[in-house]
Amino acid sequence: MTPFTTLAARAVALDRTNIDTDQIIPARFLRRPRSDGYMNFLFHDMPDVRAAVLGAGVILAGGNFGCGSSREGAVYALVDAGIRCVIAPSFGDIFAGNASKNGLLLLRFAEAETGPLRAALGGGDDVTVDLPAQRVTGPDSVSLSFEIDPFRKRMLLDGLDDIGMTLAETPALEAWSRLDASARPWAAPGLAIA
Repeated sequence: MTPFTTLAARAVALDRTNIDTDQIIPARFLRRPRSDGYMNFLFHDMPDVRAAVLGAGVILAGGNFGCGSSREGAVYALVDAGIRCVIAPSFGDIFAGNASKNGLLLLRFAEAETGPLRAALGGGDDVTVDLPAQRVTGPDSVSLSFEIDPFRKRMLLDGLDDIGMTLAETPALEAWSRLDASARPWAAPGLAIA
C-alpha cells in the first residue's frame, strides 16, 4: 500500500447521494484477477460520473457513499484510478472498513461544512489533504480540520494494512517468543525457537 501523507490533487464534487458499490464497480467485473487492476471498471455504467472522476485524487460525495454490497472491489477501483480520498457526510460501514485497509482515506463532514469547499471548486480545482496535520485546504483559502482514529492514521501514514502492521512488530513478537520459551519451556514442548 502506498503511504498517505499529503495529497495535493484535483477534487471533483459529485452531487449524488447513495452511490453504492455496484455503481462504483459493477459485479460482472469482479471475476477478474485483482492483479489486472480495476481502474477500467470504475463507474463503468455511469459514464458521466466516470468522466468526471478520472484524473481526480479527491471526491466530494453526497451521503451514504459506498453503501450496498460488501465488495472490496469498489475500493480497489477507486484506488487503482488514483483516488486517495473521499469526503462525504456518511459512508457504507463495510465500504469504510475496506477503504481503511486499502489506502483510501474517508473523511466525514456534514454537508454544511463542505458547502464552502464545494462552492470554491470550479472545474476540478486542486485541494490539499494533509493527513499529519489533519486538514483539508481548498481554493479560496477554504480550510477544514478533521479527526481520524490514531490507529487508522498510522496505517495510512506508514502504508500498511492489518497484516503489515502485525509484521512491523515482528522483532518485538520474536523477542517475546524467546522470553516466553525460556520462562515457560513446557508451554511449547518440541518447538525450537531461535
